[in-house]
Amino acid sequence: MGLSPALGRLLFLLWLPRICSGFVNMENCTNYRLQFERVFSVPGDVAMLNSTLVSLEVFDFRTIPYNITWYKTGQEISNSSSQILVLKETLWFLNITLADAGEYVTVLRTPSRCYMQSTKLVVELPAAGECGRPRKAFQTLTNEAWETLSCPLQDYIDKLDSYNITSTTKWYKGCDPIFVETDETDIYSYRERTKLTVKKVGFENSGDYTCTLTFILGGVAGSVSETIEATVRDEYNYVPQVHKPANVTIKAEIGSNFTKKCLVFVPGIGMPFVDVCWWVKGQFIYNMDPSERIYTSEQGSWSENANSTKKGMWLERSLTISELKAEDFNLNYTCRAHSSRGIPEGYFTLLPADPNPMAPIGSVFGIMTVLFVISVTIYYTFRIDIVLWVRRAFPVFYKNKDLDGKLYDAYVAYPQPYALGFSEEVEKFALHTLPQVLEKTCDYKLFIAGRDCLAGQAMVDSVEENIEASRRFLLLYNASTFTSKRHTSSTGSNNNNISKNSDGSDKIESNRDSSMSLDGSGNVYTDTRQQLECVAAMHRALLEGSLKVVLVELEEITPAQLALFPESVRHLRKKQGAVCWWKNFRTSRQRWRTCTKSGEDEERGQKDSQPSSSLSPSSRFWKEMRYHMPVRGKRTVYPEKTALLNLR
Repeated sequence: MGLSPALGRLLFLLWLPRICSGFVNMENCTNYRLQFERVFSVPGDVAMLNSTLVSLEVFDFRTIPYNITWYKTGQEISNSSSQILVLKETLWFLNITLADAGEYVTVLRTPSRCYMQSTKLVVELPAAGECGRPRKAFQTLTNEAWETLSCPLQDYIDKLDSYNITSTTKWYKGCDPIFVETDETDIYSYRERTKLTVKKVGFENSGDYTCTLTFILGGVAGSVSETIEATVRDEYNYVPQVHKPANVTIKAEIGSNFTKKCLVFVPGIGMPFVDVCWWVKGQFIYNMDPSERIYTSEQGSWSENANSTKKGMWLERSLTISELKAEDFNLNYTCRAHSSRGIPEGYFTLLPADPNPMAPIGSVFGIMTVLFVISVTIYYTFRIDIVLWVRRAFPVFYKNKDLDGKLYDAYVAYPQPYALGFSEEVEKFALHTLPQVLEKTCDYKLFIAGRDCLAGQAMVDSVEENIEASRRFLLLYNASTFTSKRHTSSTGSNNNNISKNSDGSDKIESNRDSSMSLDGSGNVYTDTRQQLECVAAMHRALLEGSLKVVLVELEEITPAQLALFPESVRHLRKKQGAVCWWKNFRTSRQRWRTCTKSGEDEERGQKDSQPSSSLSPSSRFWKEMRYHMPVRGKRTVYPEKTALLNLR
């Protein structure tokens, strides 16, 4: 712990008589020994010996009082002689002689400590015929460049300035003084007090240059000189040019790897003495270890193309940040090119990158795409349930079908008895199963051929009128409905043409390619009814677009059987599909097939093939049927015409 200033002054006053009593033993002083630098002088010059003990590295001279004494060969040096001047830590020789050469000891005493140091003065005679000093400093001038020589007397100037003593500087080349004119064409010019600029250096500018400092100290006029031996080298370099970075702003993403090059061009010839370095937050980045997060590369260099008129050397050093953090942003990263010509620099400012607008857009688009795919998948998987729920929950969205003039929700066509492709299972489905669910449970109104036909009504008129009065056409078929051999017909110009079959019966031909066979009593074969129904329905569905046909497939159809179907049925089946009744009964990979059964086997078959679940409106088949049926409104009393048509 240091002494307070007041206590230090008190101890110094008590200790001062010991100092004044003369030379004391210096064995207990801390010895800093002989200074490495010698002071060289010539007879007649001024020489300055300066002690380095007054330094914070030795003691705190700002708060602790001290006293300095100079000695030579054990004798204290005083200001009694006009040739020597002692100013604290500085010993001045105002007119050097050869006898002044030797070692001089500085003793610095504080109230509690003692320090000592030696300084050597060397006095030499100049060589005969030379105007310069024996000891010379060496400096280099670059050919064809503007160069500056620095006078080595800066320490003298600084010390005299601390005394507020004015000094003047004069330059010589050899023995001739250098006169500096204001004319810009002059070879030399002064730069500051201790620098001499040589414009457009040539080899003739080599030689000895002497700078002489003149001043008055202690009432004595004196001077001190130093000589510089200047050599001109053929290699030269101009001020470096920092090409990159060019004071720009760079944006990067946090967490990314970042690298930026510093590119410097040094005009001239030969290898330049230029050090390229990176600087950030007031500190140089010296680290070149790639394992560190922030590091620089080694300085690279290459010459400009020999064919280029611009001669020089390119220098490069890269700055790399392996992982950008928040602390690395909003900072200026500066690249500096250190050279004797100057220290040009360029910088870039690192900012965080703007949010990528495509990222949220892409995310939203991706989410929307996923939602769309999910929605489409859900819709196609549950579309029937969704549509039926919407119809039931929001009937206001749909028009009241009771006001469209139609009498029936659907016209049901199926192979009639004695017709080719007739099946008791099909008939039972048409006359019992279908009405039980659609009419009794779901309250639809059906027209079923064979059940709702009026007695004595012409078949063609019945088919035309009742299809026209229906909103849907349900075509029930199995594998043999369209694959049995059909009658051939001849084309007539009227709606119904009568010809003779080979058995003598009459054959009625329709202009819609439908035919009806009559026996000798005038009865019509019922297989031609379905043909007429199909032709009339397909005409309205495919050509007019006024009727929707629903294909009800009661039995699984093979590709070979499908190939024998009418082209219109195949086209409609491919376009909109069919409602498959047989899928309700396919279990354990067994396919339900229609076959003629009798007695106990038939009852058991009916029991197995039509379980109670198949009559539930919530089963898959009946949901599909309801999906294809028209949307029902609140029904009112049917018109009188409807009641008459319903008479059996």
